Amino acid sequence: MIDQIEALGRALVIAPHPDDEILGAGGTIARLARSGHEVHVAVVTTGRPPAYSETQIATVRGEAERAHRALGVRETIWLGMPAAQLSETPHGELNAALHHLIRDLDPHTLLVPFVGDIHRDHQLTFLSALVAARPHQARFPAMILAYETLSETNWNAPYLSPGFLPNVFIDISDTLQVKLEAMRMFRSQLRDFPHERSSEALNALAMLRGAAVHCRAGEAFVLIRHVLRGQSLSA
Repeated sequence: MIDQIEALGRALVIAPHPDDEILGAGGTIARLARSGHEVHVAVVTTGRPPAYSETQIATVRGEAERAHRALGVRETIWLGMPAAQLSETPHGELNAALHHLIRDLDPHTLLVPFVGDIHRDHQLTFLSALVAARPHQARFPAMILAYETLSETNWNAPYLSPGFLPNVFIDISDTLQVKLEAMRMFRSQLRDFPHERSSEALNALAMLRGAAVHCRAGEAFVLIRHVLRGQSLSA
């Protein structure tokens, strides 16, 4: 039986903030890595003083790098944009940074935050990612998937913001525990249940998404674009 995860090929996961990539796609990242595919994670923003202390910044960065090693991430790229201030940052700067990254890595699949997320950083990251991945270029990601982020995707305004209606599901039954362990490495971001950013809530969502397609655990995505090209995938 052919592992259908092969269809994703080399992947670039774009996270507005460190831990978004694990909340939304940690199991998929681990599954891709186990299948021998390169997975790169680009973290768009970094906390800056005075809103964040140097100790907090270093702690979160260390947590992210340990969690990414656990998942099998090939490379973590820090773009260094100011956290919670993307709306004050020239949009062209983020467009250019992501464009250069996509050009250099040449991913087959791009995983991005959902445009309807409540956090403005998520919305702007989504828009810049699509600008950077426009299909008029010589090389561009053939597949773009938007992931859901607990406490961001489902806290938007009903009927006023786009709703997350997944149409792609990835079985993470064999990598759910790795995802949960990676999230536990983000001790500064993890919360006690019933907070959504808890291990229990993350596990419950994985079970719900999995049950929707009759597997033990899953992650859900919205397909933004899928171009079928006449060429072989890069691992």
